[in-house]
Amino acid sequence: MKNENAVVLITGASSGIGATYADRFAQRGHDLVLVARDRTRLDALTTRLRNEFNIAVEVLPADLTQPSDLQVVEDRLRNDARIGILINNAGLAQAGSFVQQTPDSIDQLLTLNTQALTRLAAAVAPRFVQSGSGAIVNIGSVVAFAPEFGMSVYGATKAFVLFLSQGLNQELSSRGVYVQAVLPAATRTDLWQRAGIDINTLPEVMEVGELVDAALLGFDRRELITIPPLHVAERWDTLDAARQGLMSDIRQAQAAERYRV
Repeated sequence: MKNENAVVLITGASSGIGATYADRFAQRGHDLVLVARDRTRLDALTTRLRNEFNIAVEVLPADLTQPSDLQVVEDRLRNDARIGILINNAGLAQAGSFVQQTPDSIDQLLTLNTQALTRLAAAVAPRFVQSGSGAIVNIGSVVAFAPEFGMSVYGATKAFVLFLSQGLNQELSSRGVYVQAVLPAATRTDLWQRAGIDINTLPEVMEVGELVDAALLGFDRRELITIPPLHVAERWDTLDAARQGLMSDIRQAQAAERYRV
């Protein structure tokens, strides 16, 4: 199944980036499977999309930090051959510094932002490879580049998302599967409020529609890394080239001269 006819499964679909992806794919004529915890919001969104765009929309309520709910979504991705696009959007932000985090908050952040995202991609990838088509979109963050921001756990999860997406591209692109990592900066969504952060204290915030429209332009261009707020695209090219240069200077048979006693 080619992407232009595919059903799109979107996690974190009840509001913000996920709901906007649902709107944009509905405009493109895609049927949808919407995954989130908030059944009331999902139902309201579903009714609007069905009425406005005459598409099929299925609600799949799930808390992806709960193993049983995650299993339901995994099974759907494995077994529903109509689903050809996965938007891995569900995620949590971090409130407070590292020393203010509780074990439960750290566990929830890691579970949703990394484990659930990875398992959903792993559930659908074998079927995509078998069909020779399909797309996985992972929503990361520019915080992945910025330990200076003081969001150590959140930033680490988004660095994981970036690395995973790059690795999956290496493994899957030659087999017909497209992988995209989308890295927003601050975007006007409910994510901040749920984390206890006042978004109005941030100096610059992108509107969610602008973010998703830019991400979808990158999707249509088949970009691996899409960074909507990056205004000088060559910055990313320079960073990636520096990384590859660093790897070329690693010679693992001996320690570098500066470490020899």
